[in-house]
Amino acid sequence: MPKNKGKGGKNRKRGKNEADDEKRELVFKEDGQEYAQVMRMLGNGRCEATCIDGVKRLCHIRGKMHKKVWIAAGDIILVGLRDYQDDKADVILKYMPDEARLLKAYGELPESTRLNEGIAGGLDEEEDGPGDDYIEFEDEDIDKL
Repeated sequence: MPKNKGKGGKNRKRGKNEADDEKRELVFKEDGQEYAQVMRMLGNGRCEATCIDGVKRLCHIRGKMHKKVWIAAGDIILVGLRDYQDDKADVILKYMPDEARLLKAYGELPESTRLNEGIAGGLDEEEDGPGDDYIEFEDEDIDKL
């Protein structure tokens, strides 16, 4: 029987943690790049995103990020624009929810951008006040039914 000369199989690769938890420097856009928000995932390493300049583009997730950085609908990404195709772009970077909030605070993202952090960001956007989640009936209303 042949001897195993490798270091392990796919489970070893799956266990790698690229230390994404540590703080990284905030990357701003340069010329030829644009901020975008993912509208929907299309599969095959592609997604549909609406750029901040108002154009909807088909974005290709680059190989360095493929299967390492998970992108979902609502995420803020940095895309590289193509000179020869205006309707297509390449995903360069995915911003974490706290980085997206910083971009919005610095004025890089317009105020109309809805940041979709989900559970991690804490859904504190509803400021209608307490007690709006239920309907209170009077005793007379119940008797009429």
